[in-house]
Amino acid sequence: MATTVPVHPVDEVPPVRRLAAFGLQHVLAMYAGAVAVPLIVGGAMGLPPADLAYLITADLLLCGVATLIQCVGFWRFGVRLPIMQGCTFAAVSPMVLIGTEGGGLPAIYGSVIVAGLAIILLAPVFGKLLRFFPPLVTGTVILIIGVSLMPVAGNWAAGGQGAEDFGEPKNLALAGFVLLVVLGVQRFAPVFLSRIAVLVGIAAGLAVAVPFGFTDFGGVGDADWLGVSTPFHFGAPSFEVSAIASMLVVAVVTMTETTGDLIAVGEMTGRRVEPRPLADGLRADGLSTVLGGVFNTFPYTAYAQNVGLVGMTRVRSRWVVATAGGILVLLGLLPKLGAVVAAVPAPVLGGAGLVMFGTVAASGLRTLARVDFRGNHNLTVVAVPVAVGTLPVGVPAVYEKFPDWFQTVMNSGISAGCLTAIVLNLLFNHLPGKAGRAGGTTAGSAADDAGGGDGVPAVDDIPAAVDAPAAGGGGPAGGASAGVGLPAGRREDAVEKAREESV
Repeated sequence: MATTVPVHPVDEVPPVRRLAAFGLQHVLAMYAGAVAVPLIVGGAMGLPPADLAYLITADLLLCGVATLIQCVGFWRFGVRLPIMQGCTFAAVSPMVLIGTEGGGLPAIYGSVIVAGLAIILLAPVFGKLLRFFPPLVTGTVILIIGVSLMPVAGNWAAGGQGAEDFGEPKNLALAGFVLLVVLGVQRFAPVFLSRIAVLVGIAAGLAVAVPFGFTDFGGVGDADWLGVSTPFHFGAPSFEVSAIASMLVVAVVTMTETTGDLIAVGEMTGRRVEPRPLADGLRADGLSTVLGGVFNTFPYTAYAQNVGLVGMTRVRSRWVVATAGGILVLLGLLPKLGAVVAAVPAPVLGGAGLVMFGTVAASGLRTLARVDFRGNHNLTVVAVPVAVGTLPVGVPAVYEKFPDWFQTVMNSGISAGCLTAIVLNLLFNHLPGKAGRAGGTTAGSAADDAGGGDGVPAVDDIPAAVDAPAAGGGGPAGGASAGVGLPAGRREDAVEKAREESV
């Protein structure tokens, strides 16, 4: 009798009504961030309202396509996890400079296409770097992602950056109301409703916002029913060397950010991201970015706010996020529907965002709880990256005197913190120890100290089957810790092998 293989929660397909509700919840969580990039870039370039509207609908359409590629996947494209895709904010400053001083939209799209191709080519390289992301590093990166997003939720709660009534008590009161509704639904509602607590909170906030004048739906009547983005709407792309150089820096930054997001979702869903799926996910980013350059939009990356939503709702199905991608495609093809979603006021999103982004940070702390902090430098490996990652969040102008390429890397708290965590983990846990330490100064003794500290087994935890007598003398006959009787080179090989298997 054949046995039924259980379906992993990531691959489960919920009923249609739940798919729709869960998917809409993801769309509402990322919509404001998705439309912000074309609004900022187009506004800085002084584009007319018709062109701005075109950029937004093109962006929503490609957000949906990019999400479907990432969640559903084909061949070696797509990580096949619940990952929502959207335009990266890391590219905003370079694109504004290119658009206003370096050739306009055609130069932007030329550099975006080249950056997308570079991401596709570099994806396997990044996949092989996964061994440098033990729980010590991944937990730190996830914590930085959550903390870095907090100002976004704060700005929404206060009314939205640049709003005339920014910081008014009524805005914070509305955000607080939404937050209380989300918490109340999570605590007291039935299971299904608790999993769409964010959607319920946004709906309740919208019901309060309309009669109190926080928003109106006047823009819905002015929006078109149908809008289709055509390739190279703003002209054939031009390939400027300076523009391409700056966008290649953005590509490396977005790959670093996406790696952190994919690892975070893997932790939350119980499907650990291995090197090959990681490369597939990054390759999907590259393909979506190329399509963005062709269809008049911008580079794409995983959206961390939706990572938080996955952790908060515990709905792990990738088909839920694929449904959200389908909704975004409809919003891109039907601008009138997009105008309805755009009418949700910022304070409503802010109240929900506080919960979602806090969930990301808490997930990082949960991962770090598995790390040993006794008798090693792991506390430093966490502390310094968190400080570096939150520095541009707390002091946005801290790097404004530095070159553009440096600002592109370091102004992204996620990429800055991630790179710092990787470097410090290598420095403290993988390089040979200081001379004169107890137990010797060999690479093996350094690995002993590193083992277990960064979430990998210590030398003494390696199975004793790798024991062998040292050439010319007295290795252990059996029962001793692994590698003790091995020559230095073989001992290091054994340690490295165990470390790789654990990572």
